Amino acid sequence: QVQLVESGGGLVQAGGSLRLSCAASKSIFSINTMGWYRQAPGKQRELVAQHSSVGTTNYADSVKGRFTISRDRDNAKNTVYLQMNSLKPEDTAVYYCNLRQGATPTYEYWGQGTQVTVSS
Repeated sequence: QVQLVESGGGLVQAGGSLRLSCAASKSIFSINTMGWYRQAPGKQRELVAQHSSVGTTNYADSVKGRFTISRDRDNAKNTVYLQMNSLKPEDTAVYYCNLRQGATPTYEYWGQGTQVTVSS
């Protein structure tokens, strides 16, 4: 069982920056996608950004140009980062790290979530 350990959330003023990190507890499959989702109160969980093991990235339209997802595979444990700049109050949510690995079957894992609060 892979565990995802997140860090980096907090309170920041509008226009500020935060960096989220998520590390897998052990080595993962070579075919995988790591990413970040978020869920604001009263809303559904939504995709923020994804980074595949072959290097492709995908962003929600609402964060394009402000957020950057990156990965570090040097430690063989796979860490994914989310650099968030120009934060807005509407970015306030619990951010969840996500891992999907394998293909038929695909295994999916979630982090415990980290709160990001942007004040106006």
